[in-house]
Amino acid sequence: MNEKKDLLAYIREGRQMTQREMLNLIIQLSIPSILAQISTILMFFIDAAMVGHLGAKEAASIGLVESASWLFAGLTSACSMGFSVQVAHAIGASDFKRARRILRQAVTCCLVFSLVIVIIAVSIHRSLPYWLGGGEDIATNASLYFLIFSCAAPLFQIESLCGSMLKCAGNMKVPSILNVVMCGLDVTFNYLFIFILGMGVPGAALGTSVAVFITTLLMAYFLFWRSDMLRLFGKKAEGIQNQLYKFKPTGDIVRTALKIGAPMSLQHLLMNSAQLVSTMIVAPLGTVALAAHSLGITVESLCYMPGFGIAEAATTLIGQSIGAGQRALTRSLAWLSASLGIVVMTVMGILMYIFAYELMGLMTSVEEIILIGGECLRIEAFAEPMFAAAIVCNGIFVGAGDTLKPAIMSLASMWGVRLTLAALLAGTYGLPGVWTAMAIELTFRGIIFLIRLSRFNKARRDE
Repeated sequence: MNEKKDLLAYIREGRQMTQREMLNLIIQLSIPSILAQISTILMFFIDAAMVGHLGAKEAASIGLVESASWLFAGLTSACSMGFSVQVAHAIGASDFKRARRILRQAVTCCLVFSLVIVIIAVSIHRSLPYWLGGGEDIATNASLYFLIFSCAAPLFQIESLCGSMLKCAGNMKVPSILNVVMCGLDVTFNYLFIFILGMGVPGAALGTSVAVFITTLLMAYFLFWRSDMLRLFGKKAEGIQNQLYKFKPTGDIVRTALKIGAPMSLQHLLMNSAQLVSTMIVAPLGTVALAAHSLGITVESLCYMPGFGIAEAATTLIGQSIGAGQRALTRSLAWLSASLGIVVMTVMGILMYIFAYELMGLMTSVEEIILIGGECLRIEAFAEPMFAAAIVCNGIFVGAGDTLKPAIMSLASMWGVRLTLAALLAGTYGLPGVWTAMAIELTFRGIIFLIRLSRFNKARRDE
């Protein structure tokens, strides 16, 4: 812990770092984040497995609205990052007063944003399953799951904000531990609501919401009362009476947050809209295909979560090194982070290929779903190295506050490559055709992101 703090201090102090020290720092920051990401996915893996064992219709009802649910969750994350990146830059410049000022305003803006999401979700929850091509047999459960999940948006928002703020300050340990705690709570509450109380699909959403609520309280405590750099209340912090007015948003911080967060929000919106279109392409293939698609995505997420963990570490490191004005260090950290992500996710892809059918067997006992889902996972395994490149490079660009062009690239890849190919291949090859389109698109996206990373580093060198 002390070594990690010392290495992070090197960035703020402008001290030189060896390649080994940089790699150690990336790994030290990545491991807690990877564990947190894996625990989060395990949470949804177990949830999906619980519901999957209720039957194909129950699994399909969640699969139908899953993309829409995560659309709203992704929007709350993008809103948080618009402020968190500014905090990373301020900490890199050792301007802790400005970092706390940004945090206060982030709380206000993010809460307002999440309440808007709740209003939208409540207004569309009844119609959404039918818009997505679902039938009467799964529409009621799908609608209730989406409504409960979306009404928890303020909880997801504050949990995301507190976690991202702590991470951008270099504290990966606390958010990671709390995410593991949330996983345990989620399994407990989901088992209670789904099976013991017999609530089925709605119980899955309610159990998750309760787990997030408890985790949010703990995350807020560690940020607002315990963080050395960002605490707002408690010992050595200003009295709450002197702070309340400081939560009022100001133009400079909000404009920068919009510059960073708006492209990310638009990207989440259109990427998840693309996922919804993908679901609409899969839905006519039948309930089995839809269930296999949903459960397969949950299984695959175990493979790519390490990439997101490394990306989060890269966001912190790039943000602080740019704030400190260390251009050479920024370039080195960027390439090392991307390389580490590719190596880790290549190994994960190999494991997913080998154990594809066994992993699907953990999710459901329906043999037909296992067979088609395992085939799709083996197709997707070949895309994991370049998927890693896309994930980590995006984290690097976020840390630099460069979000517009990467968002455009992701959207062009998703809509221009994946959906076009999926629509063409679904009719002939069924669900494996859709997943082949996905694998081709992820490989293409990784390649173009690596090209942009090389240009990003060249620009830093020429500054």
